[in-house]
Amino acid sequence: MSYSIDLSGRVALVTGASSGLGTQFAKTLAGAGAAVVLAGRRVERLKTLRAEIEASGGDAHVVTLDVTDHDSIKAAVAHAETEMGTIDILVNNSGVSTTQKLVDVSEEDYDYVMDTNTKGAFFVAQEVGKRMLARARGAAPGTFTGGRIVNIASMAGLKPLSQIGVYAMSKAAVVHMTRAMALEWGRFGINVNAICPGYIDTEINHHHWGTEQGQKLIAMMPRKRIGQPKDLDAVLMLLCSNESHFINGAVIQADDGFAI
Repeated sequence: MSYSIDLSGRVALVTGASSGLGTQFAKTLAGAGAAVVLAGRRVERLKTLRAEIEASGGDAHVVTLDVTDHDSIKAAVAHAETEMGTIDILVNNSGVSTTQKLVDVSEEDYDYVMDTNTKGAFFVAQEVGKRMLARARGAAPGTFTGGRIVNIASMAGLKPLSQIGVYAMSKAAVVHMTRAMALEWGRFGINVNAICPGYIDTEINHHHWGTEQGQKLIAMMPRKRIGQPKDLDAVLMLLCSNESHFINGAVIQADDGFAI
C-alpha cells in the first residue's frame, strides 16, 4: 500500500531558510503542496530559493527575519500572515555555533549562540504560537485549528561534545523548550516536537569532511558516514502532517545512532 502526505492548503514558515537544512526543509514542504514562507537575513539568497521553488510549481514568499531582534520576529510573522494567510506549520530552524574550549568562550561568543539558538527560537515559536492559540480559541466547532511546530535541536543537545559546549547547551534548552510548549499548547491542537540531527553535510561544513580532522570524526561514527539534508525529509514530513496528531512533545534523534 502506498502512502503520501499532502500539505496542500497549509502555510509553513521556515526560519534560516537561506542555506543548509533550512533550504532543504523549504523545498520539501513546498514539494508536498505547502505554501512556504522563507525567512532569514540573506534576502537575495531567499529570493533565489523562491524562484527555484516557483519554477518547480511551488508557492513561496520571502520575509526578512533576524531572530535576535524581537521587533523583527513580530514584523516577519505579521508580514507572513498578511501575504500568505495564517501559519499552520513552523519549522524553527535558525541556528549558529562557535568552536572552542569552554575556558576560551567569551561573553560575546556565549551571547552570539544563545541569542540565536535559544532566545531567538523561543520568541519565534512564541509569536507563532500566540496566533495559533488565538485561532484555536476563536474557531467554530469542527474547523481546523491545530498547528505544527518543529524545533530543530541537535544530537549535541542530548550528548555534549567537546569544543562546541555552548552550542550543546543552547540545543539542550531547545529540547526542554519543546516539551514545555507541548505541555501547555497540546490541548489546543498545537503539536510541538523536535528533531535532533546528527552530522549533516551542508555547504557550511562540506569542506571539513575532506580534512584529516573530518575524516577522524567520520571514523568515530557508528556507521562511518555523515548524513545528507534529504535524510531528514521523512521525519520532517511526519511531524508537519495532519497524521501526526498523536505525536506531541517528541524529541526525535536523526543522527544515525551517534548519540546512543
